[in-house]
Amino acid sequence: MSPFPAERPRRLRRTAAIRALVRETSLAPGDLIAPLFVRSGRGVRQEIASMPGQFNLSVDEAAAEAEEAQALGIPGVILFGIPDAKDAQGSGAYDDDGVVQRATREIKKRTPGMLVLTDVCLCEYTDHGHCGVVDGEAILNDPTLALLARAAVSQAKAGADIVAPSDMMDGRVRAIRKALDGAGFDDTPILSYAVKYASAFYGPFREAAQSAPQFGDRRSHQMDPANVREALREVRLDLEEGADLVMVKPALPCLDVIRRVRERVSAPIGAYHVSGEYAMIEAAARNGWIDRDRVILESLTAIRRAGADFILTYHAKEAARLLLR
Repeated sequence: MSPFPAERPRRLRRTAAIRALVRETSLAPGDLIAPLFVRSGRGVRQEIASMPGQFNLSVDEAAAEAEEAQALGIPGVILFGIPDAKDAQGSGAYDDDGVVQRATREIKKRTPGMLVLTDVCLCEYTDHGHCGVVDGEAILNDPTLALLARAAVSQAKAGADIVAPSDMMDGRVRAIRKALDGAGFDDTPILSYAVKYASAFYGPFREAAQSAPQFGDRRSHQMDPANVREALREVRLDLEEGADLVMVKPALPCLDVIRRVRERVSAPIGAYHVSGEYAMIEAAARNGWIDRDRVILESLTAIRRAGADFILTYHAKEAARLLLR
């Protein structure tokens, strides 16, 4: 046997250059997607109280954010709409002149190379705050599918590069794929929120999107956080229905799920570093409890290490700036 120690792992940690050379997981601005909340008006930048540094934006301000993100090397944004009026059917989601559709057109006009992803759901647009058509306090699956399909087609017509259904209704990917193909958008990919847990980490998002349920909760359609075999089943079903990419949400509490999905499928995998994760980092940093910059990069690197190909994160711009230093 060789004299102790035969191996010295610390040799490869000695300098920043050596550490970079042997680093196993990469993180770059091109791995990030920036979520934007869009509303009507002009020149509107209304800060979200529970998400300091994030804003409800008018269309012109959202387009400016997209330009800034592109300059930092971020390849895309995902849009969430806040309509002027809401109704039981969530009609603002499939209004060809809705805020997301207008923002999509403006962003594609000002930054043609920027990817625009659009959230396909009804919760931001319904007066009851649920992701589908309701009957009493029941969320109806099948009647909701036609409305989701209309929303996806309307968004594709406005220029969306990728549509992203987040509602968790059974069969929605098949319904959207059929509607897109029938409307001539057979080249528009679907990013399915295939694994979306009924998570407590979404609280700040509901303030931002003004989409808190007016009764009950979303556990009848979003997944139980205790389940992982069910996640693999959902991914399989969505890919069979025509999803091109799949996503796991939330990210950090579900690193094991991301890894299990990565081991099972070859399709691209996204992960959503959600509003609650963002808010906790910001709150702890403001109290001086953590090194904000290092925690941002460590968190996003962990998500990539688990197997995510790309990450939706409210820290996209800040992470890009840190990576470009």
